[in-house]
Amino acid sequence: MKLDTHHKPENISDRIAFGFTKFLRFVADTFFKKRYGHRAVVLETVAAVPGMVAGMLTHLKSIRKIEDDKGWIKTLLDEAENERMHLMIFVNIAKPTTIERFVILIAQFTFILLYLLIYIISKRTAHRIVGYFEEEAVFSYTEFLNEIDSGKIKNEPAPEIAINYYNLPLHATLRDVVLRVREDEAGHRDVNHSYANILNDKSDPNEEQQVSLKKPN
Repeated sequence: MKLDTHHKPENISDRIAFGFTKFLRFVADTFFKKRYGHRAVVLETVAAVPGMVAGMLTHLKSIRKIEDDKGWIKTLLDEAENERMHLMIFVNIAKPTTIERFVILIAQFTFILLYLLIYIISKRTAHRIVGYFEEEAVFSYTEFLNEIDSGKIKNEPAPEIAINYYNLPLHATLRDVVLRVREDEAGHRDVNHSYANILNDKSDPNEEQQVSLKKPN
């Protein structure tokens, strides 16, 4: 799985998604700078939203039209669960402050409403946004790893929740966890870009095909 994959914007939908992502990246860089653990806590609570929103709307569409979902619902809900576990892991690592917990609540509430609206208006744009989000996530976790490798961030023991979730050895470290999380994000990136491509290419949304989501071992 390539880490430096980038989908070049091809149309107005892609450009909107890319611009929106870069704006949020600027906000995150300004607020968190190199506090990667705390950045992960806030960003993962946002990242856990799209899969759940998209899965819910796809589920409602499937039962409303009595049509097969081609495996999209399970893939999207698995993505949401995986991102939620990232949040649980980094809460144990970064131990967010009261202010950061308040930011999490505001960010999550705002993004739920915003992403719901985007998905209703344009599923293609919504999935492309997540694809670009995950590109940035891969980049951020690579920077996180570089800080660990340089000694600027202590390579502390992995929390128990991460060891259990990823079936890591008991002596696993923060670096091992970040590597696995980065791999997950790269998988989400590829899945959502693939979904956006499918929606861009197919005039009939009922022809949507299944794209598998890589799960942690």
